[in-house]
Amino acid sequence: MLQTAERALDRRLPQHRGLYYGGTWHASFGGREIPITCPATGEALGIAVDATVEDVDRAVSAARAAFFHWRDTPAQQRAKAIRKAAAILRQHAEELAYLDALDGGNPLSAMLYDVEISADYMDYFAGLVTEMKGSTIPIGEGTLNYTLREPLGVVARIGAFNHPLLFVAGKCGAPLAAGNALIVKPAEQTPLSALRIAELWDGVFPPGVFSVVTGGRDAGAALVAHPRVAKIGFIGSVNAGRAVMSGASATLKALTLELGGKNALIACADAAPAEVADGVVRGMNFRYVTGQSCNSTSRVYLHADIHDATLPEIVKRVREIKIGLPTERDTEMACLSSQAQFDKTMSYIKLGIEGGARLAYGGKRPADPKLGRGFFVEPTVFADVTDDMRIAREEIFGPVVSVLRWTDESDLLARVNALDVGLTCSIWTHDLDRAHRLASRVEAGYIWINGASQHWVGVPFGGYKQSGIGREESIEELLACTQIKNVNVTLRRNA
Repeated sequence: MLQTAERALDRRLPQHRGLYYGGTWHASFGGREIPITCPATGEALGIAVDATVEDVDRAVSAARAAFFHWRDTPAQQRAKAIRKAAAILRQHAEELAYLDALDGGNPLSAMLYDVEISADYMDYFAGLVTEMKGSTIPIGEGTLNYTLREPLGVVARIGAFNHPLLFVAGKCGAPLAAGNALIVKPAEQTPLSALRIAELWDGVFPPGVFSVVTGGRDAGAALVAHPRVAKIGFIGSVNAGRAVMSGASATLKALTLELGGKNALIACADAAPAEVADGVVRGMNFRYVTGQSCNSTSRVYLHADIHDATLPEIVKRVREIKIGLPTERDTEMACLSSQAQFDKTMSYIKLGIEGGARLAYGGKRPADPKLGRGFFVEPTVFADVTDDMRIAREEIFGPVVSVLRWTDESDLLARVNALDVGLTCSIWTHDLDRAHRLASRVEAGYIWINGASQHWVGVPFGGYKQSGIGREESIEELLACTQIKNVNVTLRRNA
């Protein structure tokens, strides 16, 4: 049962469930719908439209028509609109966070943070509108050569279910600041906050500049394949990223891909066990998204000298995490986002046990009866894990962490770098030389030293190897939404 404060559910849900493009709401031509449910309670939350290829084509046409006006809008006017949209997010933070908790299963407190950081990203990119600068290149007397940075056209963003609002609103700033028209497609499981944002932002941007298209794989594939979509930004699994690359190849689209990771946390012999344990819990994002994060440090390499002192500290902290309904304010960790994620997580827990790993904590549903209808799993810690086990090699995308031992640094690096993904890494040591040496040799795009899982506005985030293409959350994200034009002028000589 949801708390008394949430009983007026219908008033909190978005009133429009259609497709938002061209500055107005539209029904789907196919009439298909996707049922939306709360993963914590099984409660029905209504439907979302499952957009067809024809729906997507109409949305792209509207965005393309709007692009030319938005492109020519003075940069500071674009920035003003983006800042207004960010202010609206902050004004409606409670209801937007509640929607993400409701259909995504993440704790309300964590989703409030997602609203705030999304608004911060929008303000950041609004402040960079004058940074789309060209350059002059001296090539000889009588010639002027300069470059321009221009927007791409229509940009589509396809979000993931683990951060519904962040992967919509937080990814709007760069393409809009650069002068592109934007179409966002939220994950089919978690469309509510995106629909509400479309309601709240109506009139902030010129019609067609910002669009929301809901739906499943067909809608996503249609955006990827559409010849009038110039760029795709995608967040999801490695396999899904490959499908996006394949679908975009026919039209040679620009791509930004933020994909999966099986990230390492390395604790050296001089690290303090209590500090490392705090880092393990933070790095796994138990309290944020129930471990459903591409940057979670789910492979924990403890030096043999501190292993036995650190493992109990990890278990102690995991045991203290308060599991509850996502809409309750004191909940620290809630549920997985769907039956599929629950089944996948439980199957990996079974694989870990059958493979010889020692279950140090968790591995089952919580005992609390009020959580019995949802996709809840205890935070799970496996010890005595070896690198050949599937729980140490494959992204689970759930609240499962594997603890391994190490002694030799060269061997450690070979083990850490053995996988085809490399998104993040957390390194714990007070030895300055070792810290920088390890950071330089780990094959990952985002490294924390004596920290874990933190992001900062303006700091480039992205992965090595099959963890993705491009960088976001920084000026690199803005520049990736532009293209360079070179202009060469032959000057007339004096008579």
